[in-house]
Amino acid sequence: MTSIEVGRICVKLSGRDAGKKCVIVDVVDKNFVLITGPKSVTGIRRRRTNVDHLEPTPEFIEVKKSATDDEVEKTLSKAKKSSYMKETVSLAAE
Repeated sequence: MTSIEVGRICVKLSGRDAGKKCVIVDVVDKNFVLITGPKSVTGIRRRRTNVDHLEPTPEFIEVKKSATDDEVEKTLSKAKKSSYMKETVSLAAE
């Protein structure tokens, strides 16, 4: 299983952003993490999210804890993952 850690790229499973990708920028506790799209890339704004609402992907970027949206965006473009982040995932009803 892929771990929940700073820099992990995840897919949102619920809410208005379901199917969109985001980056974990901070781990609050065992149940919550701080995520960002960033908004300029995926449309997801920075916010606290329950880890049960995220599906970690094998993709990972090197960002420091509590990195700003600009830092995350620059790291994504350096890693050539901006287009990967813009792709949405269709979530089939189980």
